[in-house]
Amino acid sequence: MYLVSKLLICVVALEHFFIAWVEMFAWTRKGPKMFPQLETDFIQKTEGMAANQGLYNVFLAVGLVWSLFIKDARWSVYIAAFFLGCVIFAGTFGAITSSKSIFFKQALPAIIAMLVLLILR
Repeated sequence: MYLVSKLLICVVALEHFFIAWVEMFAWTRKGPKMFPQLETDFIQKTEGMAANQGLYNVFLAVGLVWSLFIKDARWSVYIAAFFLGCVIFAGTFGAITSSKSIFFKQALPAIIAMLVLLILR
């Protein structure tokens, strides 16, 4: 079960690396497909803002990966819980302010990972 927790953390981290890649390097190509509710003109104008937002997703992903390499089991859980909490908060906020689907795509996987992490603690 410990392995399941680590795998779920990896899944959430990989998701945020992907989101970061889209926002930082492929916003004008992939953005319209991922966010069909946004006009193409808006996507073009927000390329710099999306890149900045992508950097924050890198921080979340790196924090989750970092938690996997911490030798002290207690601190590994603390760091993973902190970054999963950040993802849950960001995903919930995004669902409230932007699109409800963000909750299911970002917050829910992090909630599942958090629950498994805390149950195994």
